Amino acid sequence: MTLKQYFTLVDTIARLSLKAEARRYYFGFWWWVIEPLLYVAVFYIVFEKFLGTRTQDFLMFLIVGKFTFIWFSKTVNYAGNSLMGNASLIGRMDLPKTLFPMAVVLECSYRQIAVFALLGVALIIDGYYPNAYWLWVLPLICVEALLIVLCGFIASVLVCVKRDFALLINLGMLFLLFMSGVFWDLNDIGNEATREAVLLWNPVAFLLHSFRQALLWQQTPDLGHLLGLTVFLIGGLVLVARGMARYRYYLAQRVVTA
Repeated sequence: MTLKQYFTLVDTIARLSLKAEARRYYFGFWWWVIEPLLYVAVFYIVFEKFLGTRTQDFLMFLIVGKFTFIWFSKTVNYAGNSLMGNASLIGRMDLPKTLFPMAVVLECSYRQIAVFALLGVALIIDGYYPNAYWLWVLPLICVEALLIVLCGFIASVLVCVKRDFALLINLGMLFLLFMSGVFWDLNDIGNEATREAVLLWNPVAFLLHSFRQALLWQQTPDLGHLLGLTVFLIGGLVLVARGMARYRYYLAQRVVTA
């Protein structure tokens, strides 16, 4: 299979899945923006009205964090089940095993376009107008996409090996939700060494913080950290993709016999 055929098939699977999902629900495609808005509404009421957070302009702070995080969390969760969910097809055809989590990533990325468009509208309505710092959003999106693909591949392999990992991945996303600064500002960490450790070892926290720097605070993200993370993700992606190709028959056997 050529690279062009691979991505054409990935795109076809993603688009068919989107259309099928839209037909299952009354509001169809509108759920792409309704769901993140409902998440934000619930968390805003809890943290702003009940707990009284001290974060300035908490609503926009929360929107940027949650809209960015939901792309990562939902995609990795869905990608984790992508191989097991296509057992019948994998059992009949020798297709690249990365095809299925990659299709999930593209499907969720299509949804995320609407979410990012909604984010832009919300920022402008609240008085955050486009400026030169917004140009950082494009490389940040690319780096987050690399992180999502890598974690999606790993999640699909783990669930294929042992289905219990699906539950652990779901719990892991809940852990990251509270540990990545979705609801709280990393700048509030008093100890600078601790803050730097969080940014270094939690790429999700770093990306959320960088999005806020570019969109809300007119600050330049840490370029050195961003480049280092990019190199690490590309290297990891190459290794995992090669591993999935090398052990494709083992993965197929695990899927079929599960």
